Amino acid sequence: METANEIRRKNQDRLLYTNSRGGGGMDSRGLPWESVPFKHPSTFETLAMDPAKKRRIMEDLKDFAECESFYRKTGRAWKRGYLLYGPPGTGKSSMIAAMANYLGYDIYDLELAEVRSNSELRKLLMKTSSKSIIVIEDIDCSIELKNRSSKKKQRGDEGNGNTITLSGLLNFTDGLWSCCGSERIFVFTTNHIEKLDPALLRSGRMDMHIYMSYCTFASVKILLKNYLGYEEGDLSDDVLKELERVVDKAEITPADVSEALIKNRRDKERAVRELLEDMKRRVEKNEKNGKLRGLNGSLTVADDAEEQEKRALDSPYGEEEEIEDSICKNSED
Repeated sequence: METANEIRRKNQDRLLYTNSRGGGGMDSRGLPWESVPFKHPSTFETLAMDPAKKRRIMEDLKDFAECESFYRKTGRAWKRGYLLYGPPGTGKSSMIAAMANYLGYDIYDLELAEVRSNSELRKLLMKTSSKSIIVIEDIDCSIELKNRSSKKKQRGDEGNGNTITLSGLLNFTDGLWSCCGSERIFVFTTNHIEKLDPALLRSGRMDMHIYMSYCTFASVKILLKNYLGYEEGDLSDDVLKELERVVDKAEITPADVSEALIKNRRDKERAVRELLEDMKRRVEKNEKNGKLRGLNGSLTVADDAEEQEKRALDSPYGEEEEIEDSICKNSED
């Protein structure tokens, strides 16, 4: 029966939910969420990211989904938190879609601006289903928890506590109310990790920190395959060497590369040529502005991103260490 139910669930259309204004509206089932069919085509295969990094994320997701007995045995809520951070256009939303498609989960896109109080936040959480991903995008922009309460009290509106607080959000992700349901994933995204309160970032709330970087040589090759159909060996060695030489210094996002390839998808050679020209212009601009300082011993662009996380967490994280081993594997060790 469990196998049959799992097959039936995976064959069903997945849904993308969003919360109604203040949780006051209701869908056809009387729930404070409105839904549409989720048809996003993003998968880990098409995601522009280093393949080794993708494998570690996929293994972590699989370990989470298959470890119900471990969570029950250790007395932990069956949930996991992911923080996706990095510059705009680096694929954070595509990563969320790939996670949902990989696990077969529904997505609840929580808009905090539409929630008026901690109690409404709890009600929304209670009405989410198991096997789901609860997403708060651009957390640094959508929430100013420390200042909002005091400002409302000064204005005299909702001074009776009818406002979201930092503790309310923490309880949402890691308190008693986070245990209302099982097999759920919390995902926060941000372009500026240094703006987040460290209390939101610790393990147990955001268990895995995933840096969504500018394009690397490996991710550019994935995009060339996705949009132009290029396989290994289709491009000349000279073109590949030139791409590899400039891509790390270009600070170009997967979104920028995708747009350049889509625009010229009917002329593959022109697409690659214009992409290379764009990258070289970016390198020249960055060098002129002094952004690329790795040659003189200062921080490189990637190092700057890691330093931002170090300052936010006040702990020695590096990109290779930000993706932790799964808790299931830790328990076995």
